Amino acid sequence: MNKKSITLITDAVINYALGILCILYTFLAEPLGIPIIKNAFYPNILGAVLFGIGIALTIEFYRKKGEMVGLGLGGAVAINLSGGFVLIMWLIFGDLNIPFKGQFLLWSLAIILVIISSVKIFINRISKPLNQQ
Repeated sequence: MNKKSITLITDAVINYALGILCILYTFLAEPLGIPIIKNAFYPNILGAVLFGIGIALTIEFYRKKGEMVGLGLGGAVAINLSGGFVLIMWLIFGDLNIPFKGQFLLWSLAIILVIISSVKIFINRISKPLNQQ
């Protein structure tokens, strides 16, 4: 393993850890002694983005020639899906006390993130030459 590979996977592990800590902020804030806030919406979204970056770095670490690039299209897909799905979980289970227009905006954003990422994956799959599949 070369230095670049070690750096990629180390960075991925750090991003996974920070992402999980932010996603689980509600449960970990008091035991870890970090400031407690009423609503963990923003720490959770940050956690999703960090986790998505970890996925992107892992994709890049294991990438073979001709496959999705982890810090390019693959990274964008990972970050968008991670953020979109955590946002959806918040909208479903988070008991957010926000007006309809806020709900509409956040649902639109989440759905757009998931749809755009799905389209990117689909286009990447169908655009490969037959000998690379």
